[in-house]
Amino acid sequence: MLTVMILAAGRGERMRPLTDTVPKPMLHVGGKPLIVWHLERLAAWGVRRVVINHAHLGHVLEQSLGDGSSWGMQIAWSPEGEALETAGGIALALPLLGDLPFLVLNGDVFCDLDRASVTDALSRFNRVSVDPSPVLAHLWLVDNPEHKTAGDFTLCSDGKVLARPDAAAGQSLTFSGIGLYRAELFADCERGSKAPLAPLLRTAMGAQRVSGEHLRGRWVDVGTPQRLASLDAELKSAQAGERP
Repeated sequence: MLTVMILAAGRGERMRPLTDTVPKPMLHVGGKPLIVWHLERLAAWGVRRVVINHAHLGHVLEQSLGDGSSWGMQIAWSPEGEALETAGGIALALPLLGDLPFLVLNGDVFCDLDRASVTDALSRFNRVSVDPSPVLAHLWLVDNPEHKTAGDFTLCSDGKVLARPDAAAGQSLTFSGIGLYRAELFADCERGSKAPLAPLLRTAMGAQRVSGEHLRGRWVDVGTPQRLASLDAELKSAQAGERP
């Protein structure tokens, strides 16, 4: 059964003063917190175990979401005290994530990630293989947004991901913050220490051990108050249009 980790430890500096009293993933869009959109989607998929890390205002997250029973799932909490960055947070939570590949989502994005694409990627991860160097990460990449036109990585026609944008090798895209990982990727991270994710991914990409696919559905990096307000208005307008 798939275990999912939602990253919720960031301070949300660009969202201040909103995030001075509210954790960024608890900011509302379309009438509910960003992170609740994730939880509802995962519950609909049948996910029954979610791990959430936190640092800034972590007690607000725990008090608001509880043990996950409201969504028919179990939430395991991974408190950090001081935010450990993405890889550091995942490494600290590894004992809660188990031995199988796990999905990680940024708690401050809004997306239409398709269950079938996750199921297919997980199936490839779990397939018995004689390859001594299996893929360590599978990333969902999106069209470059207006605030990041250069992109992060290159998605090649064979599904491998290169560490730098390279139009000659494939399509330059932006990392969505959604990935499927093996614990092995974080083997060299010291538990409890800060560690960014990008260097680990680039090293694995250099060894051709990162795959990816193009996420073409709705995706919003809710990184500024303006993007938050725009998404909120869009969702409320869509909800109003659905009413009889």
